[in-house]
Amino acid sequence: MIKVNVSVNINKPHQEIFAYIANFENNPKWQGGMLEATFTSDGPLQKGSTYEQVATFLGKKIYTSFEVIQFEKDHLIKINSVESSFPITVTRIVEPKAAGTKVSAIVEGDASKFFKVAKGLLKAMVKHSVTSDYKRLKKLMGN
Repeated sequence: MIKVNVSVNINKPHQEIFAYIANFENNPKWQGGMLEATFTSDGPLQKGSTYEQVATFLGKKIYTSFEVIQFEKDHLIKINSVESSFPITVTRIVEPKAAGTKVSAIVEGDASKFFKVAKGLLKAMVKHSVTSDYKRLKKLMGN
């Protein structure tokens, strides 16, 4: 099991940032290796909503189906893979601060099926990837 924590401060209102990152169809715009993300459920985003994504990592395509397992509007969204070669849980937290917004990610994954040999190396690669994603998000949001 790997666990990575990343945070970035963005000088935008927290509601604007949350709306952007909670729309998973925006993922390919700010997440490296993300090819597509499509909602598979209707209605407003809430606990139980689902989406599918296609990404590449280490030269392999990864197809993943996700379900929202926790949702607090404008503050927190937690997703869990329900079908994937790389089981993963991602928590995104958006917190208003005096000077902008703190955006955090907690990424937890089971590397045993995907990358058995070097768990420490995989953790470093995931941390680098997620850190780059959140720097890209900050730049994209005009900061």
